[in-house]
Amino acid sequence: MIPRPLYVDKIMAYADTPFVKVLTGIRRSGKSTIMNMLMEKLQERGVPAENIVSMRFDSMEYEMMTAREMFAAAKARLRSVGKTYFFFDEVQEIEGWERVVNSLAAEGDVDIYVTGSNSRMMSSEIATYLTGRYVSFRIFTLSFAEYLTFKKRYAELLDVRTELAAYIRLGGFPATHLREYTADEIYTIVRDIYNSTIFSDIVRRSNIRKIDLLERVVRYTFSNVGNTFSAKSISAYLKAEQRKLDNETVYRYLSQLEKAYLLHRCARYDLAGKEILKTQEKFYPADTALRYSVLGYTPDSVAASLENVVYLELCRRGYAVCIGKTADGEVDFVGERQGEKIYVQVTQEIRSEKTERREYERLLEIRDNYPKYVLRADAFAGGNYEGIRSMHVADFLLQGQMG
Repeated sequence: MIPRPLYVDKIMAYADTPFVKVLTGIRRSGKSTIMNMLMEKLQERGVPAENIVSMRFDSMEYEMMTAREMFAAAKARLRSVGKTYFFFDEVQEIEGWERVVNSLAAEGDVDIYVTGSNSRMMSSEIATYLTGRYVSFRIFTLSFAEYLTFKKRYAELLDVRTELAAYIRLGGFPATHLREYTADEIYTIVRDIYNSTIFSDIVRRSNIRKIDLLERVVRYTFSNVGNTFSAKSISAYLKAEQRKLDNETVYRYLSQLEKAYLLHRCARYDLAGKEILKTQEKFYPADTALRYSVLGYTPDSVAASLENVVYLELCRRGYAVCIGKTADGEVDFVGERQGEKIYVQVTQEIRSEKTERREYERLLEIRDNYPKYVLRADAFAGGNYEGIRSMHVADFLLQGQMG
């Protein structure tokens, strides 16, 4: 297993506490592997192997299992000496799993870890089930730093700027970087992840009949990464294609795609009025390879994918991310974390003085002392302008990540 300390260290800080540790995220983002790493860490700390109980509920072994049977099976494995550590993988497959977890937690000396990858594992749902008794960790696909760690196990690394181009094109699903694959092979693997998510986590669970329209909504969002739009925009687009889907249904589809972790919703924030705006949001795929596996790769999509990569990195670093609306335009990202802020503009390249002025002026409008960045992917990235730092995207993604 290739270590992913970004998550393991954070989760282990809560080991042996009464909180249920909940790992969520898109399918194949590495949740099960991180579970195995946590079990190894516990054994390194001296926990006997027999005190660690692992159950994977997407296995045939537990097919058709009820919550009552899950509770009985888990209770039978409680240790009489020492704490019992339960690892429940893909726990959403058991209807009523939350009652099992609550009951086990009330039984006594236990430490519980669960993973899940669909709507029943969203924060709002878990909060209903495990009121005040859990800590949640969103597991993302590989960061750029993690991608480099994975790749150097099977190939010689090129300079980081060249590697960034490959990372944007190939994405960060861990399974696609365990050995060298062609781009076509990677997109085949990712397309399978996409299909599994669409059909298992959305169509089957929500009983959606208009599958072709759901997929058209997905294609629209993937084609418009980096653009603001609304449910009404999608509805109008479908109408122009002689397909009818009302705004409410489009909104419901977008919500379900978000709950299955395929899409991330990024709202607009009025920097002057200090309020979240209800219209014209952006949606980012959970990984750039999802877009390319569905739509194919085109060089003119790189600018939007750069934005996608930076958005996901800010989320990994624990920022709540919005688009910043200014009087004259938008700041790509405003990130807030524990009372701190960061402002980020992302551009593939700056070709003229006019473009450069526009990128900086939006940030100069903001009169506070929080860090402000213009991130670029061209050869001229670097330096400072009136307190605004210019950096290459690759350098920003590796900031504080590499030794």
